[in-house]
Amino acid sequence: MTSIQFLKGVGPKRAELFGRLGVETLDDLLFYFPRKWEDRRLPARRELSPLLEPSPLIRGTVKSIRDLHTSSSLRIFKVVLETPEGEAEASFFKRHNPRFDVFALLRKDLKPGRVVWITGTPDDPLFLTRLRADEYYADDDAEALKMHVGRIVPVYPLTEGLTARFMREAVYEAVQAGAEGVGDFLPPELVMKRKLAARDLAARAIHFPENNFELTAARRRFIYEELLLMALAWAIKKRQTRSVQKGFTYEVKKTLLTPFRERLGFQLTSGQAHAINEIFTDMRAPTPMGRLLEGDVGSGKTVVALSAMLLAAENGGQSVFAAPTEILAEQHILTFDKFLKGLGVRYALLTGRLKAAEKKKVLADLADGKIDILIGTHAVISEGVKFKSLRLVVVDEQHRFGVRQRAALRAKGDKADMLIMTATPIPRTLFLAMYGDLDLSVIKEMPPGRPPIKTTEATEEIAFMAARDEVAKGRQVYIVYPVIEGSRSVQDGTGQYNSSLIPQSGDRTQAEDMKSVKAEFERLQGMFRGKRVEMLHGRMPSEEKKRVMENFSAGRTDVLVATQVIEVGIDVANATLMVINNAERFGLASLHQLRGRVGRGRHESRCLLVAHARTGDSAERLRAMVQSSNGFELSEKDIYIRGAGEILGVRQHGDMEFKLADMARDKEVLVQAMEDRELVLLDDPELAKKENAGLRSKLRALYAARWDLIDLS
Repeated sequence: MTSIQFLKGVGPKRAELFGRLGVETLDDLLFYFPRKWEDRRLPARRELSPLLEPSPLIRGTVKSIRDLHTSSSLRIFKVVLETPEGEAEASFFKRHNPRFDVFALLRKDLKPGRVVWITGTPDDPLFLTRLRADEYYADDDAEALKMHVGRIVPVYPLTEGLTARFMREAVYEAVQAGAEGVGDFLPPELVMKRKLAARDLAARAIHFPENNFELTAARRRFIYEELLLMALAWAIKKRQTRSVQKGFTYEVKKTLLTPFRERLGFQLTSGQAHAINEIFTDMRAPTPMGRLLEGDVGSGKTVVALSAMLLAAENGGQSVFAAPTEILAEQHILTFDKFLKGLGVRYALLTGRLKAAEKKKVLADLADGKIDILIGTHAVISEGVKFKSLRLVVVDEQHRFGVRQRAALRAKGDKADMLIMTATPIPRTLFLAMYGDLDLSVIKEMPPGRPPIKTTEATEEIAFMAARDEVAKGRQVYIVYPVIEGSRSVQDGTGQYNSSLIPQSGDRTQAEDMKSVKAEFERLQGMFRGKRVEMLHGRMPSEEKKRVMENFSAGRTDVLVATQVIEVGIDVANATLMVINNAERFGLASLHQLRGRVGRGRHESRCLLVAHARTGDSAERLRAMVQSSNGFELSEKDIYIRGAGEILGVRQHGDMEFKLADMARDKEVLVQAMEDRELVLLDDPELAKKENAGLRSKLRALYAARWDLIDLS
């Protein structure tokens, strides 16, 4: 593999910058695909295409320049151009640096009298007289114009120190040097059957297409590759998992299950009962269970999981219940207290903030078999956590855990059964593609007696009036904000960076518009004077979080001001109003989860969405929330709006690192890839034939090594 530093114009220092983007070799750069394509051709040649973004271009003679200082550290370099249509103004923005002149190069290149091309974003899309400039090119620089102007131009994700112009030129060099030698790993019959572009031509056209037809064909080629490889990997994993004998089985003894059912205080829904039967059948089979339990918010998945863990406990086996956050893990402990009291089942909590002495005792008891069920966060995956006889792994909110994390947890037992749960319903085609190694159980109906939750948009003033009314009736209220404290870096309620809270424009400075829990808590204490108001967020000490939740659960708190850490697992029957501030900043899945915290008792409940701005597709999301309370409908909508990878959590955890494919948008290609996977594996299950050698090699490099999932040795 040729190192990126040997590419023309790169060198060791720039190679370090490329390394930040995961680009270390010539091949890496060749397959570092653009994030978008701009049509910089003259209007007469432009095509209407969803793939091509029209890019405003101004050609003119530099008339004057001005260097402006603002009250902040921002500096503005303004260029006035004389064009055939009249004067136009372009502004370049940079942060002030006392060590050097940030506009030295601009002053040198954009001297009055010089003819230049400037591209950027117009202040008013109807007029090109005022532009926020991105790039500029001299009219007498024929080579630059050939690559950057007058054609379809690729735009790449960047890092500080690499400009859009240099990145484009570096990729062009990579294409010239390496596109012809990329080779093809797909069987020729699949290429012909699906009428795919030749891989070497696609490698060139994905970066520098001559027209929309070439770009569309190149994208389709690489999307098909990504989807076929993923589908093959999951199918092989499922077959290999099913070929393993787990060496233990279960007998339904009912010593724990019968008293558990009797103490529930309600009848299981038909969906819950059916899911339990499917899970028990899997657990009693000779091969390890791999099952996804899918159910809307409040459908009763935890009771189903408890049933499975009690079956393991009846047979002397241990279970682990992994939750994504401390608050959710602590809520599950309260649920277990409620349902398992008096049954003699031994369970314990393990989180990262447990005191050393407490943690030591839990680990010792676990290793000695004195704990039947361990409930915890990602801490349960730690190397020091050892079980005596782990038989069942349950993962809650599966999209918060990656493939490696689930595999590491399962490996703590000897071929343990695995049940993973999600409140984000997944369309069947996507399920088969993304979770091809699992079977599926679905709980569609809700427990009887739950009143519908009325959802509306509201102003902040109306929302707080409604909150005061509910508190006056003796009810309890959630008021949610997107961040812990105001910051230019967008952090969610756990204190972690969260890209979903950034506006569609990607401008992080807009995060300053977001209201924070800490600032608003002080204001709300005054607004609800005489009432009991408490705050909850992810950076609070564990004991403090536990105290706050116990107070709210016991009715000792009237108003809980919180971040989205409460979006799962919180069950307070007397809570009847959910107010979500900056609702435009949340995805549909989070909004629906938050709404599901109310409506858990017999009282009428409401969810009020308070939007403080309109960003990207926020209006569409909020409208969907008002129109539907069905999680299955909303999941389909959210996947359509934001893409499958974002919604199902796979991008965050390396489950699939698609560069181009989106399984919701590219559903037609996904179906083709799934069909071809079945035919390939039916004819050659081990990919041992000569024509499939490329597929086998690519899978081994891409999936087996990264996931530790499949054996292709």
